[in-house]
Amino acid sequence: MKVFKFGGASVKDALGVKNLLSVINKVGHQDTLVVVSAMGKTTNALEKIIDDYFKEKDKTPEGIYELKEFHLKIIKDLFEKNSFEIEKRIHEIFDEITNFFNSNKSPIYSFVYDQVVSYGEILSTTIIHHFIKFSGIDNFWLDSRNCIKTDDYYRAANLNWELTQKNIKLQVEKDSLIITQGFIGSNSNNFTTTLGREGSDYSAAIFAYALNATSVTIWKDVPGVLNGDPRVFQNTQLLNQISYREAIELAFYGASVIHPKTLQPLQRKEIPLYVKSFENPTKTGTAVSKGKAIEPNIPCYIVKKNQVLLRLSSIDFSFIVEKNISYIFSLLHEYQMPVELIQNSAISFSVCVNNKYKRLEELVLVLRSKFNVKVIENVDLYTIRHFDKNASKFIHSFKKPILLEQRTQETAQFVI
Repeated sequence: MKVFKFGGASVKDALGVKNLLSVINKVGHQDTLVVVSAMGKTTNALEKIIDDYFKEKDKTPEGIYELKEFHLKIIKDLFEKNSFEIEKRIHEIFDEITNFFNSNKSPIYSFVYDQVVSYGEILSTTIIHHFIKFSGIDNFWLDSRNCIKTDDYYRAANLNWELTQKNIKLQVEKDSLIITQGFIGSNSNNFTTTLGREGSDYSAAIFAYALNATSVTIWKDVPGVLNGDPRVFQNTQLLNQISYREAIELAFYGASVIHPKTLQPLQRKEIPLYVKSFENPTKTGTAVSKGKAIEPNIPCYIVKKNQVLLRLSSIDFSFIVEKNISYIFSLLHEYQMPVELIQNSAISFSVCVNNKYKRLEELVLVLRSKFNVKVIENVDLYTIRHFDKNASKFIHSFKKPILLEQRTQETAQFVI
């Protein structure tokens, strides 16, 4: 089988869904498993709904009604007068969301997040499954929560590989077209879990690994993997070929085209990954496989915005060595603070973190019991792979203070 993954931008409206159908018709849909994300900005909308729920738990968040209308409009544009069955199902799904809010007793944000935000993928795949069927192509809707089994680490769940592979082999019917969700799974109690934002790429790789797929193709709104995000950087260039190792490096530092966890299972079985444009599906795009490190060999630019720089120093001027560093990292783990960059000297320790789980205040309060702590919020972390003189000029063109700088032979990083 081959595995396709379509992100939210590719199915943001009815035209996008029609284009998905056009793509699979052009490139073939025999023996294909299609992983789909939530439509457009649905995940962001659901996050706002969850935030509103925690502010006022006795009231159904108003955003639910707007989101329902968004999906119903897409249905009307797709099905015209033949939409009764799918509209009925969408109303049922939104009733499930409302019922969850009305019955939920858990005060844990991450638990509520996973139960609610996962409906974005359920909605998108339900609509796409029905539309492809309406268009005359038989396909099977698969609930990926019945396949992908994880632990209880909500919002960034860890995979149970053995059980997941067993489930996929049992439930995926080969010789057919299958529509399923990215990003979501379930734990041993069958509560929904998620694999982290942008986790749909990872889902595609999980299915590919378990199925021994011939390839994975990620369909994007860009021609392939570029040497920088075109929304941020000017004059970006297409990378024709990169190795698994290079792609893992780029993903680790935050390149948005490929999810960091996606490449590891593919590399283990040497399953090639293609990143192609859903606007020009017959063009070659970028191939990620065993081979050349990068072609062409040019600097690659990555930025992570809205990070936090923490500067720690010992209160009594004692060295910050193994014991202190171990303690700091245990706290970073406990307070779910993803680490982007570290640097230390004899009596100081700097760390750039992502306040993804909104627990910065809790962390800083504990750190201040043992260290002097300076917090600098809203910093940007720039990473440049294959750094050269022109790349250096680019960083200095910002004319903003560089708060922290670190370089290796291949990579330079700057906190600005």
